[in-house]
Amino acid sequence: MNTETLVNQKIALLGGDDREIELISILLDQEAALQIIGQPPGIDSESIEVVASLEEIDDDVIAVIAPMTGTDEKLQVKKTFTNKEVILTEEFFSSLKAGTKFFIGFAKPEIKDWTHKHGIELTELAALDEVAILNAIPTAEGAIEIAMGEMPITLHSNNSFVLGLGRVGFSLARMLKGMGSKVYGVARKHKDFARALDMGFEQVAFKDLEQEISKADFIFNTVPVLILDEELLQHVKKDAIIIDLASYPGGTDFEAAKRLGLKAELALGLPGKVAPKSAGQILGKVIPRIILNEG
Repeated sequence: MNTETLVNQKIALLGGDDREIELISILLDQEAALQIIGQPPGIDSESIEVVASLEEIDDDVIAVIAPMTGTDEKLQVKKTFTNKEVILTEEFFSSLKAGTKFFIGFAKPEIKDWTHKHGIELTELAALDEVAILNAIPTAEGAIEIAMGEMPITLHSNNSFVLGLGRVGFSLARMLKGMGSKVYGVARKHKDFARALDMGFEQVAFKDLEQEISKADFIFNTVPVLILDEELLQHVKKDAIIIDLASYPGGTDFEAAKRLGLKAELALGLPGKVAPKSAGQILGKVIPRIILNEG
């Protein structure tokens, strides 16, 4: 559907956390007509239409927005504004008009299949470069906050290993460098080594990590495959910390880390925890533009 503004355009929201509450405020400022499952805290109920279930969402909405946190394996929406379960079904997607836009952080395979089958335009927000790049900033800040809160030493003058120099890894490494930490950028690609050299990071190849990781005081993993397995973890200092920022289940063998007496934490969804307003403003910038087909 091509529209010029969101004024009086029907948009449904299935739930969320503080990010989506900020997004709701932005959509209301643009005078969209919102249907929301449950009552979001802090939102004037007179400015929205509260519905109780998926079945009550009008079939002429132009967009449906699920939370960035997505669904569990049973397709139940993880974060809602109601105490009732909200479970996505093929019946729901079949009730929407073809061309309706559906937004979610990451979509399970069933959701991908159903949206394709019924002509629903799926956008996985967490996969968008713009969202991922902007979310890298609060993710990096959140990781640093965890490190500072959990360790009895400073980041300054100590060794920080950043595994993976993608969007999050590079932002994090840059911040750590600015705080005076000695940063080791762990990568595979020559272009990443070049960036690391340019920024003044020590360069470590993944194939050499076993020989180098014993130097680490802080280990930040951003790679969403198993990197820190039991064999590698045996070379990690007992007083180091591992903060895994990769998507679930992370890139660390947490059971092995526990057996070895290592401190390891899977830190998911940091933008929504440490900077929900900023994260919501990112959504409020990106989602309306996609709805309005502005590229």
